Amino acid sequence: MPVLAVVAALLIGAVILLLMDADPIRAYRALYDGAFGTKNTFADTLIKATPLLLVGIGICISFRGGVVNIGGEGQMIVGGLAATALALSMPDARAEVLIPLCLAASFVAGAIWGGIAGVLKAYFNVNEILSTVMLNQIATYWMIYLMSNTLIDPEQISAASRIPETDRLPRQSDLPRIGPWLDSIYEWLGLSSAESSRWAPTLLHIGIIIGLVLAVVVWIFLWRTTVGYRIRAVGKNPRASRYAGIRVKRYMVLSLLLSGGFAGLAGGIQVLGVRHRMSAEGGAIAFTGNAGFNGIVAALFGKLHPLGTIPASILFGALLVGGNKLQRTVQVPSALITVLISLVIIFVVSSDLWSRHRARRRVTLAAQEPASPPGASAAAEMDGVR
Repeated sequence: MPVLAVVAALLIGAVILLLMDADPIRAYRALYDGAFGTKNTFADTLIKATPLLLVGIGICISFRGGVVNIGGEGQMIVGGLAATALALSMPDARAEVLIPLCLAASFVAGAIWGGIAGVLKAYFNVNEILSTVMLNQIATYWMIYLMSNTLIDPEQISAASRIPETDRLPRQSDLPRIGPWLDSIYEWLGLSSAESSRWAPTLLHIGIIIGLVLAVVVWIFLWRTTVGYRIRAVGKNPRASRYAGIRVKRYMVLSLLLSGGFAGLAGGIQVLGVRHRMSAEGGAIAFTGNAGFNGIVAALFGKLHPLGTIPASILFGALLVGGNKLQRTVQVPSALITVLISLVIIFVVSSDLWSRHRARRRVTLAAQEPASPPGASAAAEMDGVR
């Protein structure tokens, strides 16, 4: 169904391109080349997919727990702020110490931000959609305040422009690049040694590896542990779970807490692996790239399964990265990529609803089948005895 949803979205996108006097084949070729054509573009796709994957696997936890987390943007911001503040406060720390501490701080900050909405939902019956959206706004303005005052780059204080950004983080806080590792593996296997085929110049960092490992960990957590089973049980039927002795409120809070933690980790990885400084110029979108919302799409496309979120994140990362070349090649508005992503969402959600409708229809038809006469089974048993 997800594959058919993508095909249907691309077909409708082709019709839109034709109406705009653009060649769909040329446009989609440019989209592919812009996302996977070279190692640099493929690396950019993986970099863009990393925060989508981390937010997405957190969304899998919250949605499986029966709560809706729309606060990925705010959780990414507070996670990035925590990693930034810690890195700036420890300029002389070694990389082996600083990087794990910064990533842990970003996870904890995001978890606290998500946990606030969880407590409001579980104990005060506050709608989590409303509270997480409001927490997004609070985090955004908090970032603007800190970037303009407490954490601002000292050189910007006396500058005429006064850009709201921090100083460059210590070099030892940068996430290691995996390009040199891949080049070493290629050379050891004798696959390629040409300078043009090397991964080293790319910005690809270990964030994607962290995301892949955590996706497997969350899959094991949700389907192979008691806590994961209870989270899914609460999401399926809170009343039955409460009757079975599960503390429903506790697991609702835990679902949003963990979901916020993974979104906060995505923000920390964005700071340490890509930007190396925090900036409020351009608002929240300039930092998050809408990953807090697009991660929800990736999770839904992956059927709310952590492992299914991996290819979904790469797909949407490819759409976002390749969309730039599509726009330049066929001269169409950049909003077309947003339209394609929206079409994919519509078809994925529609296919899921259609599948559920078919399942309910099969159950209804099975229940309507005429039952055997009351004495038929007894008569059949007597015939068998005879």
